[in-house]
Amino acid sequence: MKKKKCSSPLLLLPLLLLFFFSLFPSPTLSAASDGDRVAMVDIAEKLTNLPSSWTTDSDPCQWAGVNCRSGRIATINLALKGVAGTLSSSISKLSSLTNLQLQQNQISGPLPSLAKLSELEIITLDGNAFSSIPNDFFSGLSALQSVSLDDNPLAPWVIPADLADSINLVRFSASNTSINGEIPEFFGTLGSLQSLRISYNNMTGGLPDLFRGSSIQNLWLNNQQSPTKFSGSIDVIGSMTQLSLVWLQSNSFTGPIPDLSKLSSLASFNVRDNSLTGLVPPSLTSCPTLKNVSLSNNQLQGPYPKFAARVDADIDKGNNFCNSAPGSCNAKVTMLLAVAEGFEYPLNLANSWMGNDPCGGNWFGVNCDNQNNIIVLNFANQHFEGIISPDIANFTSLTKLILSNNNLSGPIPDSLKGLPNLQLLDVTNNNLSGIVPDFPNHVTLKLKGNHLLGSSSGSGGGSSSSSSPSDGPSESPSAGDQPTGSKSSGALIAGILVAVLILIACFLAFFYSLYRKKHAQRFGRVPTGSPPNEPESIKTGVMGTEMGVLNSQSGTGSANTYMVDPQGMHMSIRSLRRATNNFNEENILGRGGFGVVYKGELNGTLIAVKRSRVDLTGTKGNDEFKAEIDVLSKVRHRHLVALLGYYDDGNERLLVYEYMPGGTLEQHLFDYNKIRCSPLTWKQRLTIALDMARGVEYLHSLAQESFIHRDLKPSNILLDNDMRAKVSDFGLVKHCIDKQKSMMTRLAGTFGYLAPEYASTGRVTTKVDVYAFGVILMELITGQKVLDDRRPDDDSSLVPIFHRNILNKDEFLKSCPDPNLELDEKACRSLMEVAELARYCTAREPSHRPDMSYAVNKLAPLVVTWKPTAGNEGRGDVSSLF
Repeated sequence: MKKKKCSSPLLLLPLLLLFFFSLFPSPTLSAASDGDRVAMVDIAEKLTNLPSSWTTDSDPCQWAGVNCRSGRIATINLALKGVAGTLSSSISKLSSLTNLQLQQNQISGPLPSLAKLSELEIITLDGNAFSSIPNDFFSGLSALQSVSLDDNPLAPWVIPADLADSINLVRFSASNTSINGEIPEFFGTLGSLQSLRISYNNMTGGLPDLFRGSSIQNLWLNNQQSPTKFSGSIDVIGSMTQLSLVWLQSNSFTGPIPDLSKLSSLASFNVRDNSLTGLVPPSLTSCPTLKNVSLSNNQLQGPYPKFAARVDADIDKGNNFCNSAPGSCNAKVTMLLAVAEGFEYPLNLANSWMGNDPCGGNWFGVNCDNQNNIIVLNFANQHFEGIISPDIANFTSLTKLILSNNNLSGPIPDSLKGLPNLQLLDVTNNNLSGIVPDFPNHVTLKLKGNHLLGSSSGSGGGSSSSSSPSDGPSESPSAGDQPTGSKSSGALIAGILVAVLILIACFLAFFYSLYRKKHAQRFGRVPTGSPPNEPESIKTGVMGTEMGVLNSQSGTGSANTYMVDPQGMHMSIRSLRRATNNFNEENILGRGGFGVVYKGELNGTLIAVKRSRVDLTGTKGNDEFKAEIDVLSKVRHRHLVALLGYYDDGNERLLVYEYMPGGTLEQHLFDYNKIRCSPLTWKQRLTIALDMARGVEYLHSLAQESFIHRDLKPSNILLDNDMRAKVSDFGLVKHCIDKQKSMMTRLAGTFGYLAPEYASTGRVTTKVDVYAFGVILMELITGQKVLDDRRPDDDSSLVPIFHRNILNKDEFLKSCPDPNLELDEKACRSLMEVAELARYCTAREPSHRPDMSYAVNKLAPLVVTWKPTAGNEGRGDVSSLF
């Protein structure tokens, strides 16, 4: 009997697969949901010249270029289809839309809002005729990865802050779309952003500081059409280590090309048609990955650059190189360019200093004798920034150095006292600081108008070395440039006077120490007793002000242990020793339990160097050192004092900060007479308040991680020469994992600025910073310290006085504002708004205080307001209210 044949399992496989897929329909073939169908029909009705499958009586999931998932529209792709008409606002109802591609069509009319399409990842709309973009276009697009809006004739608009919430953004391209305003700083905080193209717009301003260390690889900012274009320095480019393409051409950038040695992948560098000055850095000419470079039509100086044969170079037009072919410059040219480097290579010097012979041409500010020796350098009244270069000491024939009426900062270089023929040094009306070198008696010194400049430490010196720098040298009107010698009898009298003054000072210091001892307990710094699981605290000083208590967040076994990532921040001990004159005592800015802080100068930049030794601080000191690097390397903002680098080897532990020449807010509010400054105006106080608010807002909610400062006070607000503020002292910064929840921590800070709940329970949230900020606002308004023992005991604290007085507006305006303020009607209105903000910020209950973002939004309109440029309505700019 024959056996029955069995069916092969392979024959059953297709049937099984067919059955399986019948249970799970293809995404493409699934029918659109009712809501998406209605929206797609409305979209189709407002567009023309659509593919034939786009019929309103069919399922949208079957339309050409449309893909669906589970009945929801996921993708719309009509690229290069010749589609016209307008784009319906119903597009915003497609809540599952991930990809919208309509590029290279003729779609016109206003762009609809795409707000709250939380799954949208790709927007490609370039090459159409859209006429405007709504303010909330990017609102809620948390999944957004790519945006392309190029070549649309949009009405003037600014890049909205909502885009900062798109933390996964990889590409943003909006070239030739009528963008106004400045580059938003948040582009520097988007960790995924690789490509930014905003060329051919109407933008202004400079490169944001937050671009330093960003992940951007391709940067197109070229050919701005606004009158001022992009301007300022391009130094930040040197810290954008991921850059491969840099196109900044046809703008108004100034200053030198920075060191580009950290850009290991740089392939294309185009800065032509700007106003760049200085030398072409060797890091650019020797860049191993460079393929093309364009430098023409700037004011670049120094040797003619030589690039490798593989590099397509455009460099030979419109610059002021000392020669027309590669080769070194005349020695005098090289020395003068070193002087110009101290002044940040000003444009007027670059325009004048042409050729290879300073004495053979009409070089501005340079005078030579018959033997072609440079004898006079006169750069008076030029508004130069920067410092006085120590390289001036190389001009041994120099008789006069005139730098009056500029904005120079830093010290007078000690090397200048060795110039053998110098007769006159005039640095009147700058912002110089430090000790005046001990010049010989035959040198006439003119030092008037440098309020931070100290007197000579030696017994010798020039004609004005014994007079106050702010008063200038004592000269008769006919003295001219001749030195005024000192007589022995005058020296004797001066010596007696100095001795008497020293004796009086000793008595005053003794009685003051008794006074301080008596009152220290009442208004002193809060003790920092550590809970069992918290490390102890160590004091330190930075930039001449006490930095508070540096909180270690990396103790053994701590959940907050940080791994320091020192990428690109390690500095050599050799350079820091040179910068601080081998840690010379004359460079000391302050001392603390953790170390000593020195003022220094590194590559023409003033720095503050905090120095400690392991054998003094032990293991905990090392943990503090690493923790501070870790915290400060994570926060970068133009209103936070920056950590520039560090050194960690052997027994040396060094932290390098930017130097702030304007001193502290405390000095300008309460001690302006001592530092010989005018009281702050209301405009300056408003600006400082806004700068503070922006810095703290960044710490709380805009940085990659949230931090609580815990020690905001006027002595921790540092100012630059323009009275712009930066928050300093990160010693008490606390990492905030969840800013909505409080954390138990040791009590630390300063009396008067402590929030009530923090002082009583030790629990800390971001609202403790809001409270301290409100107290500072009160001090800015009143000019009074928050705690003052000269007031009656019941009114020793400013906060309750302020809360009581603000209830009556008229009485408040009569009695509370600082008498030094000159207030018109508009200023009085803004002062009352700030006073109300201060009251809210210092509410007793933390839940009644606003966030710092509210403070920023409240203060910003008081500082700046938008209005159209005269004769060009509709293309506005930002103008000051004052």
